[in-house]
Amino acid sequence: MTMQRVKIERTALLAAARGDEPADLVLKGGFVFNGFTGEWEVGDVAIIGDTIAGIGSYKGKKELDVTGKYVTPGLMDAHLHIESTMVAPRELAKILLLNGVTTIFADPHEIANVLGTEGIELMLAETETMPLDVFFMLPSCVPATVMETSGAMLAADALAPLLAHERVLGLGEMMNYPGAIHGAPEVLDKLFLVDGGLCDGHAPGVSGQALSAYLAAGISSDHEATTAEEAEEKLRRGAYLLLREASGAHNLLDLLPAVTPLNSRRCCLSTDDRHLDELVSEGSINYLVEIGVAHGYAVEQLLQMATLNTAERFRLYDRGALAPGYRADINVFNNLVNFQPQLVIKDGTVVVSKQKLLWQSPPLIAAPVNTMRLEDVRAQQLQLPAQAGRRARVIRIVPEQILTELRFREPLIQNGLVVSDTERDIVKLAVWERHGVNGNVGVGLVQGFGLKRGALASTVAHDSHNLIVAGVNDEDMLTAAVALQQVGGGLAVVVDGEVKALLPLPLAGLMSDQNTEFVQHKLQQLNFWASELGVPENVNAFNCLSFLALPVIPSLRLSDKGLVDVDKFVLVDLWE
Repeated sequence: MTMQRVKIERTALLAAARGDEPADLVLKGGFVFNGFTGEWEVGDVAIIGDTIAGIGSYKGKKELDVTGKYVTPGLMDAHLHIESTMVAPRELAKILLLNGVTTIFADPHEIANVLGTEGIELMLAETETMPLDVFFMLPSCVPATVMETSGAMLAADALAPLLAHERVLGLGEMMNYPGAIHGAPEVLDKLFLVDGGLCDGHAPGVSGQALSAYLAAGISSDHEATTAEEAEEKLRRGAYLLLREASGAHNLLDLLPAVTPLNSRRCCLSTDDRHLDELVSEGSINYLVEIGVAHGYAVEQLLQMATLNTAERFRLYDRGALAPGYRADINVFNNLVNFQPQLVIKDGTVVVSKQKLLWQSPPLIAAPVNTMRLEDVRAQQLQLPAQAGRRARVIRIVPEQILTELRFREPLIQNGLVVSDTERDIVKLAVWERHGVNGNVGVGLVQGFGLKRGALASTVAHDSHNLIVAGVNDEDMLTAAVALQQVGGGLAVVVDGEVKALLPLPLAGLMSDQNTEFVQHKLQQLNFWASELGVPENVNAFNCLSFLALPVIPSLRLSDKGLVDVDKFVLVDLWE
């Protein structure tokens, strides 16, 4: 951009702001949300190019009557993983725009754990030139811990060159909170990359002096709070609080009581890991605002959290408000009950009108690369020799949370081997290393799935994304593993040796190369069969399965290396 063009654009902007010249586009007569004061002003919004010229009384070359409607900034998601939606970025953009989300802050650590920096560069390329601003926070923990095997290892020197990209804002969630608290050299090296800059947090249950040390390391937000008390402490210590409502972690209503008029400007909204079916049926950040309003929380406060607060948290001072000189990212709602926008404007251009998307794109630009390097799948890998009279460590699922609990149970034994026990809702769980590194297989037990028969399998298994399978019998577990091996990764349900439902995810075993309708249809089939196998309604089967391998969320997990006691941050034996 030349200096002359800057002057011409600024001249046109100022002329429109003064009212001397008509604006390019004017939204006439709506209730305009003022994010700075929390007020609603009746007036016009004048736009020149991609910028708001003014709020007040204006004339435009094109005018849209929004009298009686509610005009807000475009919504922002403060923290999410694109890969968790299981659609490619451009397909996700269509869904988010329909829900009024115009800016997101993504952490690509899912694909980075599979493909390393190549995966991050792929995500940057796939998110270019589309009417959704996608900013990235570089993955700080690839792998998340040494207690699992990932497809890549990213040290500070591998991340450093990527910081030069204009859409890379800082360091993503620091999941190695013990390393940050105790000053592990490899963690400090990464934190020094953004010294004084932005680093997102991930500190479930961290409190007191440990929390002080974690934040003193240079981390400035957290999205893992699950109680109001935890949220309040983190706010008091200076962290931005990202209130999360994900598919497997429903925390919003538990955290909103911690938000007050005095601290709310340090609060943002986040979907973190939200699955496609819920994005389509319920929404994104607009759904979080809707939940809050329905439970009596002030819409003005919620809108600040969904717009201006998030922009300021990420030091983007050109968006997040409807004000002169701000980016023209705008939503128009019919009312303040149903937050499905009737009109969405991105950079001054209408992209959604009457709930119809005006922008189209193929789901994927690049061709997917098969990352399924699993060669050895054998029945013997699933065998658990019994130790009579001894109790085993069992992962207990906590409904509607990604937290798990450690339980000690005497397992069911047949012919000297531990087998699934559907009477007590205890089934086998296995994790195959799928990146071609070592061929590890971890085997354990999980309680709370409700499975009565069959097996569920997924290569979406946070954060190293190995192949995870839960099942009532070894034969179905093996069939499910082989099915995903053959299609390059994905999700599968198997019953009596037959694959009943299958969603291929050829993009790193995490995302589909097909459109939303295809993926949604396959997910419906998978969820139907999971329910048929006994999974209760309050357990999101595949979302739950995907987190059982994540060794940075308490209390007990299973990786390809074995059981992980997250509270102690060590590998532990199956037997007590």
